Amino acid sequence: MTENHARNIDTSAPTDRSPAESDRAIEQAPAKNALADRALGRHAIFVDTRLPPGPRLPSTLQALAWTWRSLPFMERCRERYGDIFTLRVRHGGTWVLLSAPEDVKRVFTADPNRLGVGEANTLLGPVLGPRSVMLLEEPQHMTRRRLMLPSFHGRLAERYGGMICEVTREAIATWPRGRPFELWPRMQQITLEAVMRVVFGPLCSGSLLSLRGLLRELTDRMNAPRRLALLAALGPRSMVGDPGFRRTLRAVEAAVLEEIRKRRAQATAGGEVDIASLLARAHYEDGAPMSTRDLRDELVTLLLDGPTSTSLAWVFERLLRHPDKLARLREEVARAETDAYLDAVVRETLRLCPPVPIVVRKLLTPMQLGGYTVPAGTMVAPCIHLVHRREDVYPRPRSFLPERFLQRPPGTYTWLPFGGGARRCLAASFALLEMKRVTATVLEEVALRAVQSRSEQVKKSAISYSPGRRGLVIVAGPGSRRRAQATTCPTRAREAAVA
Repeated sequence: MTENHARNIDTSAPTDRSPAESDRAIEQAPAKNALADRALGRHAIFVDTRLPPGPRLPSTLQALAWTWRSLPFMERCRERYGDIFTLRVRHGGTWVLLSAPEDVKRVFTADPNRLGVGEANTLLGPVLGPRSVMLLEEPQHMTRRRLMLPSFHGRLAERYGGMICEVTREAIATWPRGRPFELWPRMQQITLEAVMRVVFGPLCSGSLLSLRGLLRELTDRMNAPRRLALLAALGPRSMVGDPGFRRTLRAVEAAVLEEIRKRRAQATAGGEVDIASLLARAHYEDGAPMSTRDLRDELVTLLLDGPTSTSLAWVFERLLRHPDKLARLREEVARAETDAYLDAVVRETLRLCPPVPIVVRKLLTPMQLGGYTVPAGTMVAPCIHLVHRREDVYPRPRSFLPERFLQRPPGTYTWLPFGGGARRCLAASFALLEMKRVTATVLEEVALRAVQSRSEQVKKSAISYSPGRRGLVIVAGPGSRRRAQATTCPTRAREAAVA
């Protein structure tokens, strides 16, 4: 059945109504119909709420396709079924995927009380905790968001920019010279160090250094290849059922709770600007402080900063295979007059390689999407991956073209690496700042080249979509800053040659 034919047989709503009017009519229909049906002594007959078409594979096979080949699986489904289709994934449930910008906008601009999130993100719950701002339902979500928002907005560059560059230079100094190495783990080291300094301040204590090691272990366990197979076979319970994972998570929790206790004891002193101290002193509008459990869940959410490191690995994977783009960016970084092209490179990388391919919400009331009346209880998933590959929005969508973002800014509902609507990532501004500062610092310090000219394929883990060879690179020489220093100082010239 073609997409058009499928839509033609749908009788869910009159076409002369606006979407908002249609939604209100749908919400009111059950009560009105029920009265009429009681009066006529018949069973209730409601609007057509059939789900959009989708693959007829058993849910187990769809789970395998989603686990191992999710991106091409979604692309094939769109080619066959159109901009809205249904997947039935074992352990994941039934999802209606959306890739038309107007449908994405309808979900992201809907009344937050019409959408649920906790049941739609069961994989995150055991790790982040049920009180994480990412998993709270309304109205608790918006209350928590208002409390945390000041930590991630305002003069971010002044507060954190220099620290990010310092952390990056310290890490680069340890990179091997003259032999290949994987860039993704090195970016994980940088982003973990940076986010820990943002959350806790300088890592002076032994307990914080121990926590850093535990967080690395926890991330490695979540990214382990066997984890993906277990998720496909057993679902999210495979995570919490792993004794090693539980042991590491408990150790992380204990270390975070100890840091909370310390900051609560020092809360009257003030003066600290790290996020843990700010949240320990924060109060809701009614004067109540955050509970210890709330603080635990928020700090663990912040500390598990996996997507930024993956995105940074993709920045260099793309740049190193496009010498003209790399040369233009190096020139801009060396001039230090603007970061327009750097910003465009970061945004184009996030378009081509978003941290996650979908965001999932549970409908608490019916909603009109793509010509269908999608019933309450359905999981709807704006598909970032497919929206970012729409040729009508992004000409040559599979090509790496940062210049497209110099010509026009990204669209609110067509550029979605941080999600959208009331639940858009709280730390989006910080993530963009971090990506730009790390990228510029790497280009200043070293010249990298790819070990292989062929592009790296996407490799999926339980929580990331990383370069298939983990960003395999080699340091080929000094960066722009080191070369500039070498031209003015013979000693530094010899150091640059060694580097």
